[in-house]
Amino acid sequence: MLLNSDVLLGLTVPFIGTTLGAAVVYFMKKQLSDRVAKALTGFAAGVMVAASVWSLILPAIEQSEGLGFWAFLPSVIGFWAGILFLVLLDRLIRRLYLRAQKSTNGMRTTMMALAVTLHNIPEGMAVGVVYAGLIAGIGDITAGGALALATGIAIQNFPEGAIISMPLHAQGHSRTRAFIDGTLSGAVEPLFGLLTVAYAGLIAPAMPYLLTFAAGAMMYVVVDDLIPETSAGERSLVGVMTFGVGFTLMMALDVALG
Repeated sequence: MLLNSDVLLGLTVPFIGTTLGAAVVYFMKKQLSDRVAKALTGFAAGVMVAASVWSLILPAIEQSEGLGFWAFLPSVIGFWAGILFLVLLDRLIRRLYLRAQKSTNGMRTTMMALAVTLHNIPEGMAVGVVYAGLIAGIGDITAGGALALATGIAIQNFPEGAIISMPLHAQGHSRTRAFIDGTLSGAVEPLFGLLTVAYAGLIAPAMPYLLTFAAGAMMYVVVDDLIPETSAGERSLVGVMTFGVGFTLMMALDVALG
């Protein structure tokens, strides 16, 4: 499958978000402020919800129109497969966190880095599936919608990069070492995105299932991780407003560029 510069850029955008997040170790002594973290999380959630609908679910349903009354079935199956996959993955991640809490500081940060890395795998696959559909000209997938999805994931990855790099520096690692380790936690995203694009041509008939699998995985992340983070504590209005901004921006991009 031919990869042009736009596709390669889209696959790399989430990794760039992680890299920029890890780079804050050079400029900050403390974690991101609560207001900034909620704004970034809310915006990412809005983009990901809108992208799940316009860039993933609707194109999948359109591609299944030949099934007539049952056109919704591949989307339902794929969506639930994505949710259940994330349920299993989250159980593994939670076990890693529980072990981390009982470990030394160095081991704790290592396990948390591994948990973040595992969490990034389905996100990389989601971006890869969308770009595979874009290259194949499937349904209503647009370049703007694919890039918006990648951007939303990149914004979500920004604080994740900081979560890895800043504790490492606090434990005595140099800023450069902490930055490199934080950056590497996001390296799986372009890798799995590229693999998904490369092999999508072999499983083209399953594309509706793959698209909605990605949607289910993304929606799980939004409901289980992002929305609770935006609504917890004070300044929840910041997250709500940026959620709306992200949702409408993604919707506008997909419709305008479609």
